[in-house]
Amino acid sequence: MKSSVRILWRVFLYGLAGFFLIIALLWFGLIGDMPSISEIENPSSALSSEVLAADGTVLGRYFLQDRSNCKYKEISPNVFNALIATEDERFEDHSGVDGVAILRAVFLLGKKGGGSTITQQLAKNLFPRRNPNIFTMPFIKLKEWVLAVKLEKNLTKNEIITLYLNTVPFGDNVYGIKNASYTFFNVPPDKLSLDQAAVLIGMLKGNTLYNPRRNPQRSLERRNVVLSQMEKYNKITSEEAAANKAKPIKLDYHKQDYHEGIAPYFRQVLEQEVKKICKDLKKEDGSEYNIYKDGLKIYTTINVTMQLYAEEAVAQHMKELQSLFVSQPRYRDGSIFKNHMDDVNRALKYSDRYQALKEKGMKDAEIMSELRKPVSMKVFTWQNAKHLKDTTMSPLDSVKYMKLFMQAGFMAMDPYTGEVRAWVGGINHDFFQFDHVNTNTRRQVGSTIKPLLYCLAIDNGFSPCSNIPTTPVSFPEKANYDAGGSEYGSLPMRTALAKSVNNAALFLIKQVGQNAFIDFIRKCGINAEIPSVPSIALGVPDISLYEMMRAYTMFPTGGINTQPVFITKIEDKNGNLLKSFVAEQKEVINQNTAFKMVRLMQGVINAGTGMRMRRYGIYSEIGGKTGTTNSQADAWFIGYTPQILAGVWVGCDDRYLRFGSERLGQGAAAALPIWAYFMKRCYNDKTLNVKADAKFEAPPNFDDCGGTYDETSQERAGLNNDYQGADAEGEQEEIPDPNGAPQQEDW
Repeated sequence: MKSSVRILWRVFLYGLAGFFLIIALLWFGLIGDMPSISEIENPSSALSSEVLAADGTVLGRYFLQDRSNCKYKEISPNVFNALIATEDERFEDHSGVDGVAILRAVFLLGKKGGGSTITQQLAKNLFPRRNPNIFTMPFIKLKEWVLAVKLEKNLTKNEIITLYLNTVPFGDNVYGIKNASYTFFNVPPDKLSLDQAAVLIGMLKGNTLYNPRRNPQRSLERRNVVLSQMEKYNKITSEEAAANKAKPIKLDYHKQDYHEGIAPYFRQVLEQEVKKICKDLKKEDGSEYNIYKDGLKIYTTINVTMQLYAEEAVAQHMKELQSLFVSQPRYRDGSIFKNHMDDVNRALKYSDRYQALKEKGMKDAEIMSELRKPVSMKVFTWQNAKHLKDTTMSPLDSVKYMKLFMQAGFMAMDPYTGEVRAWVGGINHDFFQFDHVNTNTRRQVGSTIKPLLYCLAIDNGFSPCSNIPTTPVSFPEKANYDAGGSEYGSLPMRTALAKSVNNAALFLIKQVGQNAFIDFIRKCGINAEIPSVPSIALGVPDISLYEMMRAYTMFPTGGINTQPVFITKIEDKNGNLLKSFVAEQKEVINQNTAFKMVRLMQGVINAGTGMRMRRYGIYSEIGGKTGTTNSQADAWFIGYTPQILAGVWVGCDDRYLRFGSERLGQGAAAALPIWAYFMKRCYNDKTLNVKADAKFEAPPNFDDCGGTYDETSQERAGLNNDYQGADAEGEQEEIPDPNGAPQQEDW
């Protein structure tokens, strides 16, 4: 008997000694992978990077895990009380490991709660378990005990509970109390009410099972359990518990995803730009910053109000334009694709449905046959606020349907500072992710290139007051090149630009030289490929809206070419500046040349192809230029006031899809209205300080050709609302009512 007792004591003592030996070895990192004191004092976890607008508004985040940090004082006491009462009632008393809770969990088999403390759960969150199994779990649990004690030793209780709330998952790929409070209730964490805090803390037991969006009844029941726990441990009174249990759960769900929120196209382009920048930003250990993990703060120039106005303007006009577009013969019935089925089939092969069937081992012919069968799907529509339509059609027909939607690109900026204020890359980011503003998206620019040519000519001695011929022009590449307008004979330069006379542009490029014009285009910040042919004067090159905007900055700024910038600075998660950004600026032309061009381009609006502007109730000083390419595949308008420069492109991604008439497809009809809708909203919003009465200021001793730049009586007559004018590229045409577009219910 005594021998058995001695053996038991030896087993116990040896076991206890072994236990403490393992603890010591774990503590000093002699077995297992133990974080350093520095890592424990400054724990890290994957942090989402935030994109901030000019006023500090969060536009969106880039993340692997949607997580943002907040401080102790930024969290409601309701959250702390709910967490402690539910998860660790002796949090304030233990040192990381709660022996009472462990014994309770062992003897009651977990029926009255587990043995893990908040600190232990934090250790698990910060330093996740690796390859756990039945053999390694005991050592993992011991390691977490050691980590918990080390955390308690190196951090305060407030730091521990805040860190825990910043790292815990709340479901829907949302991490941390800050993101959870905004996602589920659209309030900052310090404004969470008692019942809202109880809902969120209740999710921690099972963030899918008790997710209020997915399982509202279970979430309600779990919330009430949390409230009961708070009452039990005297965090709230019984009256407060009863009152809050009687409340329904009212969600204000705002999950930020790739498509939702303000400026999704801009955020898409910004993401790629910041990833490039991060390659040159090094941490202390020499590694690169990661946009998805390192919690960067990316400060942008976007003005939230202007961005919203831009998105509204694009939607307003494109809805009107789409109805006209699909009303054309051969578009409504889809027969326009008869000669373009190779293009349709190519697009179909990039679809998710095709790829899924391909992975199943189906042959190409079988897949194409399958994709001709009608199925239920959701497609884009302009006919409701959500822009969703439930329908039944074949995947093949859905490709045709989606291809027929016209697209748009819009950008607004401050030409003096280069700061981009608004960026709209398409009509709907859910269905059309291709951005139509950035430098990699280039389209034929048409007559919007003519102001650059006229500018070069004036800078080389041509007078805007003198006449130029509009007869056909001969070049070594092409004799008697007649691009239109010879019926005008001889015209003043300002009239030739206002009417966008093509032969006048051919005359000017012959005078200044094709290569000289290409060099000038390069000086204006355009890096697109420019062929050395006479027709570059008419806009045959493909150039991005972004590049054209940069080129136009020299007109309102007195000759200073300003690079558009959309990032002001990037900070790390602690607020340390990593990099700041300013616009590159250079003088390309002198002030006199710039102001002469302003006057010429005002003529475009007052008596030329941009006269439609006045139909929208905008009578401010505006310089600008319309552009229309061959067969109306591309429509452009770039215009500026003394304060804002904005540009628009409109067209289909496939160039064979276009308006059949210049009346509807020209820049003045298809693109200019977006500019007008945007500017009208800006003028009406006094908080933006965009002044309708702002004037272009002439430089000192400006030569105005004896007043020739002043509006003639004919131009002034064009400022009323019932005129006819030169609305097409070089053609006199009646201007249709911008509000007269017929409606089509299924588009």
